[in-house]
Amino acid sequence: MSGERFVRVGGVAHHVVVEGSGPVCVLGAGLALSWFDWDPVVPLLAPRRTIVRFDRPGHGLSAPAPAAPTAAGEAHRIAGLLDALGLPGPATVVGHSLAGFHAEAFARLHPDRTAGLVLVDSSVEEHAHVPAAPALRTAAARGLGAVLSAAGVPAALGPLARRASVRLSRHSGGDPAPAALVRRCYTTSRVTTGALLENAHYRAVAAELLALRERAPLPPGLPVTVLAAPDGSPRWGARQRALARRLGARFEAVEPSGHLVMLDRPDAVARAVLEQSAAPQGAGRSGADQARA
Repeated sequence: MSGERFVRVGGVAHHVVVEGSGPVCVLGAGLALSWFDWDPVVPLLAPRRTIVRFDRPGHGLSAPAPAAPTAAGEAHRIAGLLDALGLPGPATVVGHSLAGFHAEAFARLHPDRTAGLVLVDSSVEEHAHVPAAPALRTAAARGLGAVLSAAGVPAALGPLARRASVRLSRHSGGDPAPAALVRRCYTTSRVTTGALLENAHYRAVAAELLALRERAPLPPGLPVTVLAAPDGSPRWGARQRALARRLGARFEAVEPSGHLVMLDRPDAVARAVLEQSAAPQGAGRSGADQARA
């Protein structure tokens, strides 16, 4: 079972890495990130968890994205990957940044397959609305990707942009990812276009999740943890606390840490996953969704 492979879900080849043993834990990375961005967390969890890392279409080593992302589509993607891997049992799903939307959607649409939910400095949108002309947004993202690729921008600047983004998103330190992997992924038009496509539909996915919250409650007693990295931003910390209240979740401010908590504080991420299994059933929750505000 362990190892690196490609599995097809919805006709798309997805790059997947499976490690460790025990209950299943899925790690979902944020916008424009790759499977190796979870490297510091894996050795802390693998002795007690079967870790599943994957690249969404247009990210890492996965095939290009065939369509615009949706919250439901990303939730079903996780379920399809677990089916393809022969891992049907309940999984703890960890979502960082944008992937926090996907993880929460999975818990709402596949409640019987969700053992726990950990949101790692998740994206938060309290009042998102579906933008107009989604097809035009998709075409614009693909068109810009094609223009940038034709100009040689990904090949020339992709790794530099990746390195700079990681440095800016950490409390301290640079990008620990191996240079060969960064070049392999970030010099491609596939990854550039994948990031542009997800960014173009960010608000649509956020709005879809808000609608899901009204019609698809989280399963009663589900352990939920919100890890936030305020890093000197009281407003961001307050929004993350409000998210935790909305979900009836345990809240933890991870300090010091930048947005890339898995790089700055992998111990906090691993602890959040492992402590959920140790907590009494229903601890930290009151009903399917504690607050409607």
